[in-house]
Amino acid sequence: MMTAEMTIWKNGVLVEPAQAVVSVLDHGLLYGDGVFEGVRYYRRTPFRLERHLRRLARSAAGIGLTIPYDLPALAAAVQQTVDAADPEDGYLRIVVTRGEGSLGVNPQGCERQTVFIIAAQLAVVPSDRVEQGVRAITASLRRLPPDCLDPRIKSLNYLTGVMARAEANRAGADEALLLNRNGHVVEASVANLFVVRGDTLCTPPVTDGALDGITRATVMEVAPACGLRVAERSLTLVDVYDADEALLTGTGAGLLPLREVDGRLIRTCPGPAFRSLQSAYRNLVAAESAAAAPLALA
Repeated sequence: MMTAEMTIWKNGVLVEPAQAVVSVLDHGLLYGDGVFEGVRYYRRTPFRLERHLRRLARSAAGIGLTIPYDLPALAAAVQQTVDAADPEDGYLRIVVTRGEGSLGVNPQGCERQTVFIIAAQLAVVPSDRVEQGVRAITASLRRLPPDCLDPRIKSLNYLTGVMARAEANRAGADEALLLNRNGHVVEASVANLFVVRGDTLCTPPVTDGALDGITRATVMEVAPACGLRVAERSLTLVDVYDADEALLTGTGAGLLPLREVDGRLIRTCPGPAFRSLQSAYRNLVAAESAAAAPLALA
């Protein structure tokens, strides 16, 4: 049920990693037919779990997938997993697949969904990048437009992000920025993007193809207290290259300063806006983790 590496809950019970398996006929494996959430927990308290679970439910509704647990039951399963995990801070992956079915994309034969939760440690980039800054390239791939796949759906098909990250690896970079078909910068492979110009914090809108990230929303929430105005608007690579500062945000990534894009140095990294946002974000996480208010999931 618990190892030094990870704790896993599957279909109602805690299981050893060797028993945490899915069928080769599971449509989540065969076709990426499922949804997921990533959640950070601190002092055994999942950060903004209600928002994550409601987004999971919206993603599932978006692909016509029934989650076989209501949200309070799923929250209880998350807490059971976190309580069994070691250490008390870590990362959760909550996954719901269509379940086992026949070969072929028709989901009609998938009668029982697969649900599992993994508690483990996760570092998107090496820890020294938080201080030194992240090096990124622009990926040759384009993000699918919202009229092809709504970016609000966190599906199991992350092939674009995987291939973009592989491209970054080949270039010796830490991350890759993705453009949409209009040439606007959307996000990184697994993180949202912000740029700072003067006292304005800018981020691409969801309508450009960006994920409606919960860490993104939290940064936008604390920005005014940091003396920053928030603007959601389309960005080009020139906006990134010429930014005073730039940063990436995500549940896995946290807040990461962006040092370089396509070999061009960002003006300041890490800059005063990043440090202020990082401090405000950490203070909010600490306050909410200490309060551990009950969830309103009825």
